[in-house]
Amino acid sequence: MGDVFQHILDALPLVFSLGTIIAMIGGTIIGIAVGALPGLSATMGIAVLIPLTFTMEPVVALGMVAGIYNGAMYGGSIPAILLRIPGTPAGIATVFDGYPMAQSGHARLALRISLVSSSIGSAVSAIALLSLAPPLSLIALKFSAANYFWLAIFGLMTIAVLLSENPVKGLLSACFGLFIGMIGIDMMTGTERFAFNELELLSGVNIIVLLTGLYAIPPAIDLALSPKKPDAEVKAINEEEMAFRWSSLIPVWIRSSIIGVVTGIIPALGGNVAALFAWNEQRRSDADKDKYGKGAPEGVAAPECANNADTAATLIPALTLGIPGSSVAAVILGALLVHGLIPGPQLFRDKAEITYGFMLAMLVTSGLMLILGSVGARAFVNVLKMPTQLLAPMIFVMATIGVFAIHNSMFEVWLMLGFGVLGYAMEKMDIPTAPAVLAVILGPIAEENLRRALLISGEGVFSLFQDVISLLLVALILATTALPLAMKMWRRRRSRIEALASRD
Repeated sequence: MGDVFQHILDALPLVFSLGTIIAMIGGTIIGIAVGALPGLSATMGIAVLIPLTFTMEPVVALGMVAGIYNGAMYGGSIPAILLRIPGTPAGIATVFDGYPMAQSGHARLALRISLVSSSIGSAVSAIALLSLAPPLSLIALKFSAANYFWLAIFGLMTIAVLLSENPVKGLLSACFGLFIGMIGIDMMTGTERFAFNELELLSGVNIIVLLTGLYAIPPAIDLALSPKKPDAEVKAINEEEMAFRWSSLIPVWIRSSIIGVVTGIIPALGGNVAALFAWNEQRRSDADKDKYGKGAPEGVAAPECANNADTAATLIPALTLGIPGSSVAAVILGALLVHGLIPGPQLFRDKAEITYGFMLAMLVTSGLMLILGSVGARAFVNVLKMPTQLLAPMIFVMATIGVFAIHNSMFEVWLMLGFGVLGYAMEKMDIPTAPAVLAVILGPIAEENLRRALLISGEGVFSLFQDVISLLLVALILATTALPLAMKMWRRRRSRIEALASRD
């Protein structure tokens, strides 16, 4: 521990040099802008930046990378709250309560909650990276293929069953997502699946295309069909917002930070899964479950804190073991290699000043994000003042440009519009779209690890139940899915008995 503190002290002059501070500020601004534009992501922003950092000092370049990473994770919440467009995949859960808050006139409060929660999550994640990187990375190594399978099923079942008043509709949405997740080339056999001889589908359906279609297009259709301006008037900071008790969010931040850090150190999950897990856990643990999805401040704080708590945590296995836990972590490893930094235990010994400087930059940019986001929020909220006649086509144009920019493909634009019409129909039938999105993310993870576990063991299905972690996850799946179903059946039975008794 003494060595850690010494390395941090040695890195401080590098982090707080003028060049690094300017790079962190610039990176944070770029990151917020990238995250706020649908179709762009932190991965894309960092990948574009890397060639521009060849001539920079390593700490300066990595400080800019840290700013983009943290800024983009927060930036995704801005269009999610104001326009119901998740700027990044991690912003999907923020839509559930952020957009209803904006529509009820509390956009400023929603943006503030998102900003503060994002900053806290990023800070917690950076502290975890600084202090617990080697021991926490060992947790990721404990997970076998069977454990990953059960973890994916746990996330999928809990969201599908608990998110909808009708579990059958939730499972139907999840099955649709599983089908979409299977489109493309089977990575284990090389077989084409459900691509229908379309070259553009061989690589699968891009998650941004699906997200934009299901979440951006339906409200735009509503705005276009509505003859009057929706009730989204931006109110001044009224007494209700001024009297908001920030202390009530402390338990939410603690719980969501833990979820984000733990999810981050497990490879292949990422901020989108962390955000959905945190939102679902917050709803499950709250006595008043009905307020979620209708503009609950806790429903904004939980996912934003969790998806930012994932940022630095996902770098723990990347820096200590060379195992990138997400696409962003893989790109950041590329940035490290460009500057001659080889990931692994030797990185903390041979390049300690630069390594700890990067981790400190993750912490500093979480604070910069709070300052810069506070200034920008005043401008962002004016989007809601636009008339419907401009807002609806603007959403269509932003969504089209964002999706086209991914691969310069008009096919993906038409695919996005098709998902939009489908999402509009699902909303009218009260079928939740979140299980479909989560199934697209977790379905391939579950399938790949199920097949890998069966191939490695050669013992059939029983190999999935042979360790404590798997049995614990199975118990959690049964508890979180069977219990709510049993409670709903019991309530229906009681209401029938009461109805019969009232007739008598």
